[in-house]
Amino acid sequence: MTDPTPPAEATAEPTRKPPPKSGRRRAREFALQGLYQWLLSRASGDEIVAHLREQDDFDKCDRAHFDALLHGAISEATTLDAVLARHVDRPVAQLSPVEHAVLMIGAYELTHCLDIPYRVAINEAVELAKAFGGTDGHKYVNGVLDKAAGDLRPVEASQPRAPRPPRPARG
Repeated sequence: MTDPTPPAEATAEPTRKPPPKSGRRRAREFALQGLYQWLLSRASGDEIVAHLREQDDFDKCDRAHFDALLHGAISEATTLDAVLARHVDRPVAQLSPVEHAVLMIGAYELTHCLDIPYRVAINEAVELAKAFGGTDGHKYVNGVLDKAAGDLRPVEASQPRAPRPPRPARG
């Protein structure tokens, strides 16, 4: 008697390539790498940029956004850390360097990139934390930045959320 179950490869969904990363997403990823390096070594922004320029796909990032994030977060580190300190559960210096860098990027975007809706800034930080941070670091980042948004963008953050459209039924 033969097994009626088809081989796994016959029932598997075709693999889909993820959509290409936007220039801004790449800018955030490179800024994260740069801030991580800065948090650990306190190297100058120019040294960090010189190192990152050698990385694959650096030329595909939104260079203006990268420069704003990296240099802005470094120059405003004390101010950003003060904003974050109001919403974290331990001294900022005790945060993991990855989560700290992600939170700095999120706080910088909430403060200075007003063309980016606050939920998008938070979501992008959460995605960075999922990709580069600890197991549940993205949940921590989400909570901290959601609270910080109330301080940094009080009008926008106080608006009620639009209801989500219902998901189509799976058949």
